[in-house]
Amino acid sequence: MTSILLGKGDQEAALLLRYGNRHGLIAGATGTGKSVTLMLLAENFSRQGVPVFLADVKGDLAGLAAAGHASEKLQARLDTMGIGDWRAEQSPVVFWDMFGELGHPLRTTITEMGPTLLARALELNDTQAGVLEIVFKLADDNGWLLLDLDDLRALLGFVADNLKEVSTTYGLVSSPSLAAIQRALLRIENEGGKLFFGEPALDLNDLFRQTMEGKGLVHILAADKLILRPRLYSSLLLWLLSELFENLPEVGDLDKPKLVFFFDEAHLLFDDCPPALRQRVEQVVRLIRSKGVGVYFCSQNPDDVPDEVLGQLGNRVQHALRAFTPRDQKAVRAAAETFPPNPAINVAEAITQLGVGEALVSTLQDKGIPLPVQRVLIAPPHCRMGAITPEERQQQRQRSPIGGRYDMAINRESAYEILAKRAVETAPANTAGTPAPAPAGKAAPAQESSSPWGKKINEWLFGTSRRQGAVEAMAKSTMRTMGNQLGKQLLRGVLGGLSGGRKR
Repeated sequence: MTSILLGKGDQEAALLLRYGNRHGLIAGATGTGKSVTLMLLAENFSRQGVPVFLADVKGDLAGLAAAGHASEKLQARLDTMGIGDWRAEQSPVVFWDMFGELGHPLRTTITEMGPTLLARALELNDTQAGVLEIVFKLADDNGWLLLDLDDLRALLGFVADNLKEVSTTYGLVSSPSLAAIQRALLRIENEGGKLFFGEPALDLNDLFRQTMEGKGLVHILAADKLILRPRLYSSLLLWLLSELFENLPEVGDLDKPKLVFFFDEAHLLFDDCPPALRQRVEQVVRLIRSKGVGVYFCSQNPDDVPDEVLGQLGNRVQHALRAFTPRDQKAVRAAAETFPPNPAINVAEAITQLGVGEALVSTLQDKGIPLPVQRVLIAPPHCRMGAITPEERQQQRQRSPIGGRYDMAINRESAYEILAKRAVETAPANTAGTPAPAPAGKAAPAQESSSPWGKKINEWLFGTSRRQGAVEAMAKSTMRTMGNQLGKQLLRGVLGGLSGGRKR
């Protein structure tokens, strides 16, 4: 098979596999069938041995993991379209979840995320983002790995206690900016970000796996919680896209893509996007095609995607738009203007008249020439068009070929441990003539030569005669937190008992 049947109208509309890396757009109002079109594309790419990555915002895309059911409504659609070889079929799915609840934990490190995307995820302003870049530079110059939030928080604390020296070497750093970054870290940690940053980080090679039958794996990221943090959601997907762009070799035009990446709720990527980052996105979309990766944006309106990116999207599926307001009417006209004209179709009028499961389609054909827009009924996918049960998800997760690599977190030596270790090595002898102890839970390391930062690190960690150090402050904070949590747990238990509580 060299193409994917998208739908049928006066003629068939198909996507040629060799142009699958020319990117695409799936647009339409809520409830018009965008998710079904996405599932249709994902399962057909998988059948042809092309791995797929997509984010499941509503939970319904998980139905790719289960076989469909030939209901009366579906059979009527098949009869209308003249499709006689339909059969229920599931796709090989791997579930991911930043929180580790609905799939394998998806992690990256602070270093891999980088200061630009991390600043966006933390919702920092330009000044605070500049300070974050200085912190990253300091870590790079000293060989301090930033793997998790503890590493970054420790380094921020160190910079706060050495503002003069760091500002002289790298540029002005202010205490308010450091405090704002620390607050942002606390906010993102409370919302589950601590689980995202760490190891083992995602190995891109695992995204390109196939089954023994030659089908491409469909990687589904559970994003129902993640979407509540729009900037973190868009930064995560953009990080993954950037990693693919930076690490994959040039392959030119292939018979089919190496990977297809679906970016759902694409407007979140471009809302309040700084010009420099938008330019980066446009560059990635333009050039990643030559690395065999197709990117498909999914959104309600085509004008959610900037023109410089929209111009790179050669395959279009436009579901219905409703023109109730002047802005809606403008969006309809804008959408109509993005299609190659067809004298037989008034595109602007047709967009508002499409039913559920209908769409206007234009794809690249021979020699990359766009097909004139066609009004078609979208072909039904072979998978379940809806959510799966927790039991089905768990069974699928247990069969995953890569679960053993990611389900258990690891914590190797990085910035926090290195700073603590060097502080212990350079600490002055105590009254008994023995070296000062290492932080709680850490073994005292062997003696090594001191560094220029040794004294400063020691003062920051263990304090001076005039102020407490980070270790003492952390210990006190931990004890307070444990006490507060225990108190809350006891209070919840008492209230639960008085109010009837849960039946056991």
